[in-house]
Amino acid sequence: MNLFFAGGLATFLLIGLPVAFSLGMLAVLGMFLFNGGSFAFAQIPIIAYSALDDFTLTALPMYILMSQILVVSGVGRDLYEMASRWFRHFPGGLGIATVFCCAIFSAISGSSVATAVTVGAVALPEMVRRGYKKKYVLGLLAAGGTLGILIPPSVPMILYGSLTGESVGKLFIAGVVPGIILTLSFMIFSSIQMRHIKEEPATWAERWEASKKAIWGLLLPIVIIGGIYSGIFTPTEAAAVGAVLAFLIAIVVYRNLTFANLKVMILSTVKTSAMILFIIIGAKLLGFILTILQIPQQITAAATATDLSPWVIFILINIVLLVLGMFLETVSILVITVPILYPIITALGFDPIWFAIIMVINMELALITPPVGLNLFVLKGLDKNNTIAEIVKGVIPYALIMVLFIILLCIFPQIATYFTGDVH
Repeated sequence: MNLFFAGGLATFLLIGLPVAFSLGMLAVLGMFLFNGGSFAFAQIPIIAYSALDDFTLTALPMYILMSQILVVSGVGRDLYEMASRWFRHFPGGLGIATVFCCAIFSAISGSSVATAVTVGAVALPEMVRRGYKKKYVLGLLAAGGTLGILIPPSVPMILYGSLTGESVGKLFIAGVVPGIILTLSFMIFSSIQMRHIKEEPATWAERWEASKKAIWGLLLPIVIIGGIYSGIFTPTEAAAVGAVLAFLIAIVVYRNLTFANLKVMILSTVKTSAMILFIIIGAKLLGFILTILQIPQQITAAATATDLSPWVIFILINIVLLVLGMFLETVSILVITVPILYPIITALGFDPIWFAIIMVINMELALITPPVGLNLFVLKGLDKNNTIAEIVKGVIPYALIMVLFIILLCIFPQIATYFTGDVH
């Protein structure tokens, strides 16, 4: 029976069926064959409704809309200019500035794609013009863009919280320190890799001028994370606050929000949100029949009954996530695997908040591993002269840094969990 579902899902995905419909069709087949035939179909609308009847999920379209507004308004451009003026005099200074800009924009948008597109559109031509090797720049941008799902607010963390019932506030706070450490690691490596380029420092007047322009982009993550951590508002409320603030910044400060690009932003938000929610419905339908057949329970029992060490099982889980990341995008991996992996992780005694951070870093790897690494194709689209092979070569060192960081988190889990105790 396990082979039926695994083989069926693989077949549907290989023939090019969208993930949401692959999950849904497999669930329908499972209901028909193993749960009372067509009579079981009466459960479909009930399950679909319950899948979306979750207040936490209302944050998704708000964070997506916020990122769309900020992409259009020009916040990313101002953040990059500020970072370049503060860091360009260091060896490989524009590399450091690019990672810093990716981190800040990640803390605003919660989206890897938005981060890679916005920062990449500004940084790629500028760094190449100043003598940086394109291969290194592409690798840096692909990796830096992945920070968008680790540094809160994070769409994958919202999904993880919705699927498991864990506190989204705790997940957000748990991502802060790992996000900072990974950002610093990328900065240090890029500085070493690009150390042959060093520019004249900007004057203090130039630095403060750029900082004043970028102040609105810097305030957003402070408001969102500060508000959540202080208890002023919940992560879901923070999404609405962030979207309203981004809207006001675009209208009042940048004054470039027209009806034409507002229509584009709303349509893009609706399409992305609908795609994610359809995948959630498909996953919930599949999860229903798998639960009826007690497949997750069987897998959990098999995993805990083996003589293997919990850490060996944990390593195997990470390998599975890495392989899935080569073929599926982040949302699909989460909704397919979390309902199965979460009970295994908790049964083995691992902290589910800590595991969420490990899983998100695995999702970061999924964004830069071929053949379906989304950030690779995003950067390919920014410059038609780029090749996927060229981008992959540049991104390999950063992927290794992520793997080493996962090992560090395994040795020191407090990196992720130390500040989560007071958050609800």
